[in-house]
Amino acid sequence: MDIWSGPGSAPTRRREQILVEASRLFARHGFHGTSIDEIGSAAGVSGPAIYRHFPSKEGLLTEMLVGISEYLLEGGRRLADTHPSPAERLSALVEFHVDFALHRPELISVQDRDLANLPDDARRRVRALQRAYVEVWEDSIARSGAPRSADEVRIAAHAAFGLMNSTPRSAAHAPPETAAPVLTAMVVAALGRAD
Repeated sequence: MDIWSGPGSAPTRRREQILVEASRLFARHGFHGTSIDEIGSAAGVSGPAIYRHFPSKEGLLTEMLVGISEYLLEGGRRLADTHPSPAERLSALVEFHVDFALHRPELISVQDRDLANLPDDARRRVRALQRAYVEVWEDSIARSGAPRSADEVRIAAHAAFGLMNSTPRSAAHAPPETAAPVLTAMVVAALGRAD
């Protein structure tokens, strides 16, 4: 799962490795509890070598959280465009997000705990990307199943995210192939969508 290859960026293998290791360390110890030297050691480089790839630790966190938000939005929009049937679109969105949540739960932890450590402009960017991603889901939920009010659709979308984004706790000790069908079935049932 290459989540940092976005428009205009062709990340190097080392850069991606630094992002992956930093996300693991931030999830385990928090942004403030992780040093540049620890990130470098985990990625197989010296701490100062990280500054060849990122301007600062905050810059690394910014790329991590903006990058994952862009990845999810782009993936959600692509699925919405390629699945004209509302039921198929919603199923594809659930599968997409469950796959992300099971394979990169550390990014969910970092987002939950360390969003406030981003500079204001980056935090606003992440929030805007997240709102747009939720709107893709809301549109799919609204078009699928029984009619619902806008508030009901929004609640359903956020409840689905709550289930899927529980993976750092709910599926931490299960392999993805075991957890995915359970989590998918729970999300589908929570959305109350008819096949």
